[in-house]
Amino acid sequence: MKEVYVEMDPSKLKCEYLNGAYNDIANLLGIDAVLKLHAAYRGQQITFPVQLFTKEFIAIQIVNEYDGYNLKQLATKFGYSEKWIRKILKDHIDKI
Repeated sequence: MKEVYVEMDPSKLKCEYLNGAYNDIANLLGIDAVLKLHAAYRGQQITFPVQLFTKEFIAIQIVNEYDGYNLKQLATKFGYSEKWIRKILKDHIDKI
């Protein structure tokens, strides 16, 4: 396996020196972030879920923000269908 250049001075690196997605990430987050990601995950394929938060966290937020009339607004805000929002409310409000 090739040597990893972790001892390189990040201030001397430019984004355009980086390969593929590393270049994109460096432009977005900076060289230091790329070096950390590379050290931790090099050689692995990573898939980022579309949803940032867990369904349980979203469910708690929905229950906390529901006022009896804002079903459509919650569906739009959290990116779920009104049917799913109703199910979450039914499942979680019954537990309260």
